[in-house]
Amino acid sequence: MNQTIPEFAVVGHPNEGKSSVLSTLAEDDSVRISPMPGETRECQTFPVAIDGREIIRFTDTPGFQNPRKTLLWMQEYRGDDATLIRDFIAAHEDNPDFRDECRLLQPLLRGAGIIFVVDGSRPLRNVDKTEMEILRLTGCPRMAIINCKMEETGWLAQWQAEFRKHFNSIRIFNSCQATYRERIELLESLKSIDQDLQPVLDQVVTAFRRDWEGRNNQVVELLLAFLEEALGYTLRVPVKSGAEEAALESSLHKEYEQFLRRLERTCQERMRTLFKHNIFNLELPAQSILQEDLFSEKTWEFLGLSSSQLLMAGALSGAAVGAGIDVAAAGLSFGIFSTLGGIVGAATTALKGKEFLAGTRLLGMRLDAQQVQVGPVKNIQLLFVLLDRQLLFYSHIINWAHGRRDYNSGSSGEGALPAKIGYTGEWTRQDRGICEVFFRTLVQDDSLQKTRGREDMASLIHRALQDIS
Repeated sequence: MNQTIPEFAVVGHPNEGKSSVLSTLAEDDSVRISPMPGETRECQTFPVAIDGREIIRFTDTPGFQNPRKTLLWMQEYRGDDATLIRDFIAAHEDNPDFRDECRLLQPLLRGAGIIFVVDGSRPLRNVDKTEMEILRLTGCPRMAIINCKMEETGWLAQWQAEFRKHFNSIRIFNSCQATYRERIELLESLKSIDQDLQPVLDQVVTAFRRDWEGRNNQVVELLLAFLEEALGYTLRVPVKSGAEEAALESSLHKEYEQFLRRLERTCQERMRTLFKHNIFNLELPAQSILQEDLFSEKTWEFLGLSSSQLLMAGALSGAAVGAGIDVAAAGLSFGIFSTLGGIVGAATTALKGKEFLAGTRLLGMRLDAQQVQVGPVKNIQLLFVLLDRQLLFYSHIINWAHGRRDYNSGSSGEGALPAKIGYTGEWTRQDRGICEVFFRTLVQDDSLQKTRGREDMASLIHRALQDIS
């Protein structure tokens, strides 16, 4: 085994899920996974690099082509056990009947450990026992993985009993639903297959943990910057005497909605890249609240709004800026402001009277000579809605195993949405107080308060990410 960069050959019968296991372990969704048996004909190595340095590599191998004859040759072999693999390849490399076996054994010749993958939803067969015995005779450190769904355990005891005869370690590992913790646990268990592997695998696991922590730190910065830009939004628009208020309101409404949607989408794309989901357009479950538009009433309802705040959400679906406008017209009354331009007339109708304005403000709108300034955001509830949606996306992205390819089926086992699903709804009064301080500092000029508010908010978000992952 190479003590600098450990290598593991992922071995198994065709179409047993070995490529899916490899894809999840290596966090590489470019691994070819095909429903057709025997697609892997050449070994392909997938290095795992952290901070530009390769720390471990996994090699996808062909399935066994002629296992019974291979085992017979090895049982009749009378040479040195240490040269068995080399001698088998030398004796069969020109024989097309053993082409796949020769390629499968090449990584073992250079010192790779073995990860043998089987589909635990089917019964044990004689050919499986043959393949296990071949791997045992190689003398290489080896682990068996039963790629098994929780509901498909009828044959589990049979597999485990046979594996104990041939392997140093056994793991049940659902490659399509494996979480970060389960990946780390599997890497930890690889230490047990050979004592000589423990020091280098200790370094690998430590590197994986540090890398994950680093990614979470980057997510914290992404979310802080996202909230600062979204909640600090301001727009100054010149207003001419006699301007058509409906046209202006519609323009402001569209501009703000598009701005927030773009911002949210960009943040999610960067998050997705951080967790190495690169080659597909990751689909959310059909019932996910993230499928709802940011400005839909359902979004605001499920992310924890009170009945009075829902009134504002209803207005948001048709008039994002007009809903909940805070009128600060340089001392002018609401009536006078309306006669000057009537820009907030739609808000009065949507909110059924100006008495709701004080309690359900979202964006500020201020008249200043011949200009109207929209923003910054006045209602902290938007902070919780935006943050909840990003935390939900984070949860989805980190729990989407790289070996999954059922992009359009959603997450298995997910039923109807609960009444409330936002993470921030479970936060304590102290936690929400941190959010309130952060929210206030966005429009303050006190740099010390801004720094403290941001640091406390960063710690709060980081704890939320740790709880989720």
